[in-house]
Amino acid sequence: MTARTLMVQGTASSVGKSLLTTALCRIYARRGLKVAPFKSQNMALNSAVCPDGAEIGRAQYAQAEAARVSPRAEMNPILLKPETTSGSQVVVMGKVLGSMHFRDFHKRKLELREVVGQALDTLRRDFDLLVIEGAGSPAEVNLKSRDLVNMWVAERADAPVVLVTDIERGGAMAALVGTLELLEPHERERVRALVVNKFRGDPRLFDDGVRFLEERLRVRVAGVIPHLGDTGIASEDSLDLKPRGSGRGAARVVLVRLPRLSNFDEFEPLAREPGLEVHWCERPEELEGADLVVLPGTKCTANDLAWLRRTGLAAAVVRRARSGGAVLGICGGYQMLGERVLDPLGVESPEPEVPGLGLLPIVTRFEREKATAPVVLRLAEGLPLLESAGGQEARGYEIHCGRVTVAPGANAFGTMLRRGPEPMRAEEGCTVGSVAGTLVHGLFENEGVRRALVRALGAEVSEGPAVDPYERLADHFEAALDMTHLDRVVGV
Repeated sequence: MTARTLMVQGTASSVGKSLLTTALCRIYARRGLKVAPFKSQNMALNSAVCPDGAEIGRAQYAQAEAARVSPRAEMNPILLKPETTSGSQVVVMGKVLGSMHFRDFHKRKLELREVVGQALDTLRRDFDLLVIEGAGSPAEVNLKSRDLVNMWVAERADAPVVLVTDIERGGAMAALVGTLELLEPHERERVRALVVNKFRGDPRLFDDGVRFLEERLRVRVAGVIPHLGDTGIASEDSLDLKPRGSGRGAARVVLVRLPRLSNFDEFEPLAREPGLEVHWCERPEELEGADLVVLPGTKCTANDLAWLRRTGLAAAVVRRARSGGAVLGICGGYQMLGERVLDPLGVESPEPEVPGLGLLPIVTRFEREKATAPVVLRLAEGLPLLESAGGQEARGYEIHCGRVTVAPGANAFGTMLRRGPEPMRAEEGCTVGSVAGTLVHGLFENEGVRRALVRALGAEVSEGPAVDPYERLADHFEAALDMTHLDRVVGV
């Protein structure tokens, strides 16, 4: 079997490539095709863990869910997780290769093409259709000689291209015309459809724009997509980190916006609860009036801990905890709540040892090998603000280099029942009074845990059956796309 291919490229970053790819995965999957997403290289601090422990971009994990298939490393063979303004941790085929300056990574792109090509070939043998996502813009001429994500991939996969732009940011027609003008003739021939995304108002108001584009570019405009708003699908790096929720009278959950914040998508289900206001903070005074303060995950624990101290947030969190205010730490945030963070190998920081906030009796030591696994955790009884969730089993995932040692006799956050495919029984996390911490991401994606928190805060609980966000997304895009044209382009 050699899968057919369709590639979604964009005029810039954040124009809607990921969502269009996700929608197409569900549209074709519900027609009975075996569909897989593919993005050769992604840059994101929000990642996800496949069933076998491989780490991939959060968007490709969501696209696999939309396609109703199990996510796997081949769907995102290269993942870059920024650590500084000029360097990233490089994950290849789901495993950490190392940390590199962007200049050094750029030099290795040509050899990494072999990895990308093998991943493509493997997926094409296993599926009927690959929906491929590009990155940034294919018109970045300074990067073309070592392209790893756009037209090189389209040619390697022999994929026709849909070019999408975002009309909300302005300059959409110039972006489409300019992008095609900068492509080589053989690249331009691959562009078989244009999509204008995030249109507000009646799409018929853009009829003149459609005529102009089709006459000027000789490419079919295959859709003007109305603005959808909150999709209900986990974000990658595009979440609007502003207050979200019902506002006046709502219980207030404050999340600390760490400089190297990671996996923030796990809090989006909280932001969608009608009785909660979820607020991202960067100043100590913003903790006032919070019903719960959360220290989330981070790519650089020691550096973000230093930032907490510089901003005064560290002292504010300690004062809150000592006065009985609820504080929850997740992964890197949990490590910060401990006594010490040790990094003798320089895995994340040049500092071999830094003091934690001293609120939990734990010590973290960083190791080179990253622990990545889907997990099942049974929550302990009596957790702050999660009392009614005691005994519940929650699914989540671990993704960390820090190994946490808990002092003997300390109360656990829960009991680990499964890590990857292996059943087990081991205490996990720690809690002291109103302070709790766990290495497990994704707790609030479990409805029972989320509702336990909402009830404990005295807030309104969402009612009614959950709507499948992938179905809603697919319906929205399918109604606006010229699927007859796209089917001809794909060859189905």
